[in-house]
Amino acid sequence: MTDAFAPLKAALVRSGRPSSDYDLNPGTVLPEGRVLRAAGVLIGIEQHQGALHVLLTKRASHLQHHPGQIAFPGGKVDATDADAAAAALREAEEEVGLARGNVEPLGNMAAHETVTGFLITPVIGRIIAPFTPRAEPGEVEDVFTVPLAHFADPSNYRVEGRRWRGQTRYYYVVPYGPYYVWGATARMLRALADRMAG
Repeated sequence: MTDAFAPLKAALVRSGRPSSDYDLNPGTVLPEGRVLRAAGVLIGIEQHQGALHVLLTKRASHLQHHPGQIAFPGGKVDATDADAAAAALREAEEEVGLARGNVEPLGNMAAHETVTGFLITPVIGRIIAPFTPRAEPGEVEDVFTVPLAHFADPSNYRVEGRRWRGQTRYYYVVPYGPYYVWGATARMLRALADRMAG
């Protein structure tokens, strides 16, 4: 039987270059001595009828930070977390009801620096068995999946810009249906697409 995860596993063996919210904004001057907070997100991959799908959330609209944005389950590394992967799995369990034991970690992507001061480690994980998502109402408005093939195709990405702190900031977007995927989430997905393309 063909392993649907084989191309993904092969991509994780390849070296990937670091990514950041500044990739498309090379003129950005970063403050010296800045301290980044460690975080982890889970790029959870599940298989439906032979095809792979990526687990995503829509953040609650009442949140102070990034309301309504599309994101991976995840958050900052707490003192009780062994590492970023542990934080990603803990947050996925809290945010969408995905049990830690139901995820097989396949590997990590290069860390991603955000304009909000986080250094995010994207953890690629295979969701072992089907589960019923349970959105944590305080943080998550919606839980859904998107075919990995959509995100693996570089032609589905485009660059947009908006004014931020007095300057035009450019970023990747990779929309899917009613979901506008942009910013750090789109950049990390683009990094995965680049690695899958070899």
